[in-house]
Amino acid sequence: MTAAPILPERHEWTVDDLGDLPKDLPYELINGRLIVPSPTAVHQDLCVRLLLAVEVNCPPEYLVSIDLSMRVDRRNEPRPDVVVIRRTHANRSPVPVEDALLAVEVVSPTSTFRDMYDKAKVYAHAGVQSYWVVDPLQERVTLTEYALGVNREYEQVAHTEDLFVTERPWKVSVDLPALTSRKNDLLAPDGE
Repeated sequence: MTAAPILPERHEWTVDDLGDLPKDLPYELINGRLIVPSPTAVHQDLCVRLLLAVEVNCPPEYLVSIDLSMRVDRRNEPRPDVVVIRRTHANRSPVPVEDALLAVEVVSPTSTFRDMYDKAKVYAHAGVQSYWVVDPLQERVTLTEYALGVNREYEQVAHTEDLFVTERPWKVSVDLPALTSRKNDLLAPDGE
């Protein structure tokens, strides 16, 4: 059995401090705060299904990925649940945020404020053109789409719990009722 790593104590973290972390530790750095996520299987299942939906019409020069570190600045290195990047960065980590076309976050009970506000500001300031927040915590899975406005702030473009269709970054359809059914099936007691 391996002992859990002891993380250095810091009031505020920067990307320069990340080298002190174990190499295999999944982390995010948001506004100088170190976050070590522990997603559920339902969360990860939704991420995979979103990746597949975005990937359908993906042009060859882009790549859709899950849980990829994005270098933003000294205080921010988020890991969007799903992200669209240039294929030229397929073997890099972290990836420069300038080349991200879309960042998607799937809300979890411990990430609602961070996904809705903190990360939205970080991605908008960095110039990510489209940002989606998928919320499976409600009775029905919802998706809110934001587009980057002129003063690097996101403007809400859509919010739905039905079929979501967009042209950003290309034609994408997400069947949210199907995601709701999938979530409910995964969370149902065995045999029901």
